[in-house]
Amino acid sequence: METFDIGMLIMPSIALLTGLGLAIYFYKKQTNKKQYRKLIVSVGAIAFLLNFMWEVAQGFLYKGYKYDWKHISFCALASVADMLMVFILLFGFGLIYRNVLWVAQLNATKTWWLMLAGFLGAIVAEMAHTSRGSWAYTENMPLIPLVDVGLTPVLQFTILPLIIFMVSIKILKLNNY
Repeated sequence: METFDIGMLIMPSIALLTGLGLAIYFYKKQTNKKQYRKLIVSVGAIAFLLNFMWEVAQGFLYKGYKYDWKHISFCALASVADMLMVFILLFGFGLIYRNVLWVAQLNATKTWWLMLAGFLGAIVAEMAHTSRGSWAYTENMPLIPLVDVGLTPVLQFTILPLIIFMVSIKILKLNNY
């Protein structure tokens, strides 16, 4: 990250508005609103925490990154955007499966689609951000051939949403839903 660019907020703003709209939509459909609120809080907290840890851990793979207040703050902001994207996955698949609690019934097929959506979404986002110059990689960043985007941010969105949902299910004991 070289400098803050207001254009960097476009995708998170769209994600925020979409996520809020879908959160309200699903809230109105829930019979157990308390359980729904717990799921949202759990997913949000775990998504922020795990994405923040990942962002900070991979910082050295980005040009100009330093472990200082400015860059750690940027990681926190990026983690909020990442959390919003996790909600987009939760609610998007909730629309497809007609149930926001689809995460309580994870199976191989749902897991595969979730990971594929995260993988492809991360590639598109990384291509957009690197082409805009929002950030650049160091020579240490492993790149995915053909698309020339960083492997670690793509793995982040391929793996973390699944972990986030699985941990939330375990915490809330939704396995038997």
